[in-house]
Amino acid sequence: MLDQEFERIGKRLFLEGLVGANFGNMSVRTEGGFFITRTGAYLDAREMPAFVPETGDAPREASSEYRVHREVYLETPHRTIVHAHPVHAVAASLDADIVRPADSEGGMLCPEIPIVPGNPGTDEIAHNVAEALRGGHIVIVRGHGTFAAGKTLDEAYIYTSIAEYACRILFLTGRLGRVL
Repeated sequence: MLDQEFERIGKRLFLEGLVGANFGNMSVRTEGGFFITRTGAYLDAREMPAFVPETGDAPREASSEYRVHREVYLETPHRTIVHAHPVHAVAASLDADIVRPADSEGGMLCPEIPIVPGNPGTDEIAHNVAEALRGGHIVIVRGHGTFAAGKTLDEAYIYTSIAEYACRILFLTGRLGRVL
């Protein structure tokens, strides 16, 4: 059933343009570790995720971003994570340290979206994302993408969508520089 849930959310991410090709990943926390998409997997295709233990080595087939997911689960109460590459959010991250949505939904649900540094697959990105998600549900890694966390994959997906929508509104209204 987990493979079906990953496929369902993956299709939503792909259809909304929040991921492309085989970019992005997602995970669900469970007893003793978490299940994460496999490295190179297409998020909109059904494939059984890999299990990564809380400590120790991750299996080779686990997403290269397993360090981020592990650190978030060790440092926060979040149960799920969605990592996507939304174009407008990534673009906004190149010139800002924080995004303050101007639209009503973004302002209500994530009034400030932090932007953190870190190279993909490193301990640095894992630490920075976990730190940012201690007090919220969404973070943008500069030039890379979003990490959203919540109780369910649906909740993490919604925060991903809200962040991209908010950044798109800022670009379309020309308010990006004034709101960040």
